[in-house]
Amino acid sequence: MQPMIKIDSIGRKILRELSRDGRISNIELAERAGLSPSACLRRVQELERSGVIKGYRAAIDPAKLGLTFLAYVTVGLSSHTKKSQVDFEAAMAVAPEVRECHNLTGAIEYLLRVETEDLASYKHFHTEVLGVLPQVHSITTYVLMDSPKDERA
Repeated sequence: MQPMIKIDSIGRKILRELSRDGRISNIELAERAGLSPSACLRRVQELERSGVIKGYRAAIDPAKLGLTFLAYVTVGLSSHTKKSQVDFEAAMAVAPEVRECHNLTGAIEYLLRVETEDLASYKHFHTEVLGVLPQVHSITTYVLMDSPKDERA
């Protein structure tokens, strides 16, 4: 396990601004953080080097791509072996409908964020992708109606 990195209030400001807009100019970021541009750039580079900033992404609107059906899906495995987990995770890694896959503790093993075009395409994923995996014991779908707060990117 990696040691936790201490972040001061200026570092938190930088991270907050970059998480809101990863394309912000260094000059604008420095102004918002209360630093000179050179000091701000050094801070950002250190956050990148230390791994606090893992990368930059584009925030994509799934609806603009025709992906209007979003669901969170819980999956229980029939066997709790390492092989079952590895095989299930490998199947989810290549499933384009699965945008996130999280391993949990508790009554179920996995939480998936699934994006498809519509209910029919989700049914296909449910039946032909998840439903055929020998590791899967249970599937519960929670259809997303709205996201009043979403800070993922």
